[in-house]
Amino acid sequence: MTNKFQNPKTKIITIVAAVFLIGILIGMAGSVKANVFGDFYNKYLKPLFNGEKNATSTLEITKEIYSPTVDYEQAIIKAVEGASPAVVSIIISKDVPIIEQCPYNPFSDLPEEFQQFFGGSMQFYAPCQKGTQKQEIGGGSGFIVTSDGLIVTNKHVVSDAEASYTVFTNDGKKYDAKVLAKHPNLDLAIVKINASGLETVKLGNSSGLKLGQTTIAIGNALGEFRNTVSIGVISGLSRSVTAYGGSQGSEQLNDLIQTDAAINSGNSGGPLLNLKGEVIGINVAMVSGAQSIGFAVPIDQVKKSIESAKTSGKISVPFLGVRYFIINEEVAKKEKLSVDYGILIRGDQDGPAVVKNSPAEKAGLEAEDIILEFNGEKITQDNSLGTLIQKYNVGDKITLKILRVNKELNVEITLSERPNE
Repeated sequence: MTNKFQNPKTKIITIVAAVFLIGILIGMAGSVKANVFGDFYNKYLKPLFNGEKNATSTLEITKEIYSPTVDYEQAIIKAVEGASPAVVSIIISKDVPIIEQCPYNPFSDLPEEFQQFFGGSMQFYAPCQKGTQKQEIGGGSGFIVTSDGLIVTNKHVVSDAEASYTVFTNDGKKYDAKVLAKHPNLDLAIVKINASGLETVKLGNSSGLKLGQTTIAIGNALGEFRNTVSIGVISGLSRSVTAYGGSQGSEQLNDLIQTDAAINSGNSGGPLLNLKGEVIGINVAMVSGAQSIGFAVPIDQVKKSIESAKTSGKISVPFLGVRYFIINEEVAKKEKLSVDYGILIRGDQDGPAVVKNSPAEKAGLEAEDIILEFNGEKITQDNSLGTLIQKYNVGDKITLKILRVNKELNVEITLSERPNE
């Protein structure tokens, strides 16, 4: 029987098809070394062209070409299947006024004997309130971190103290939710539902993230489409953005993960996953008017808060007690400073430079001191005081290197718990 690969037309078609598949693979990879095509030709196409007995069949070549793609897709599917049961929708409800059109007499202020000359049989109406009704006003996302119902979400999702919150789990069950704690300077909150035996997410690490790494975002997109999945990559690291939350004003968020996985309104508070299905960030913001630019809080920044909520039911945050602004080259030149990094302690309209009864006051810090290092690490725009202090716990003793009137000093300080504001 004639080998089907002996036919020249068949061989040409087979080679063209194989080359086409290689092109697709190279296009997907984006960074394939120059010798890959040559290795592939020598291993597969040359024996096939020569009709050798041990030549790899077209079917086997196709399987090998597509194998990385299939493996990649299976990894995404497995990650989504593992995390989805622990991703929840958070519905925000509030008592809103019921407005109706009520009869109204515009001449009621006139003496009674004159009212008969105005209006006659005409009926006037004006808007009036007829009680209130519970109404959905928004939604967000969250993910379960303990089987008894601790849920992580964004602070801005549950910021309204007058609203009530309802959690819908992936299996359709409905729970009333209580806001347990909010982080003072991270867009993070912990809510609690009364439940048991819940599925939980796996927390990963965000310290070793790389540009181009695959990301998977899951959340309640647009407050309507639960457990919507979007895929992308890490497109930036250590980003700083100013997030606007309507009536909540603005908030400066630092050291964020930037991703091109679609983060839509309502995705806030949902998990950002890696290919292992581990949470590496909390979806927090999107850029209005931009395409495929979203941000997430790195999970390493919030692990301590999650553990604190697990053990004490609140978020305990270490506190230094200074008001300041960051020093860079421009600030150093303007203020005629001898250094171009660190933070300059200075008061503002919100209060004095050093907070009364704070660890900073007890350690003797003063207005116009410059803090250069926090426990041996330089303070810069990319390595802010907020980022550094999150590495420590309440009660930890640290050393500050400060500059006071051009003289360097080392000051020991014990971090206390941030007071309720």
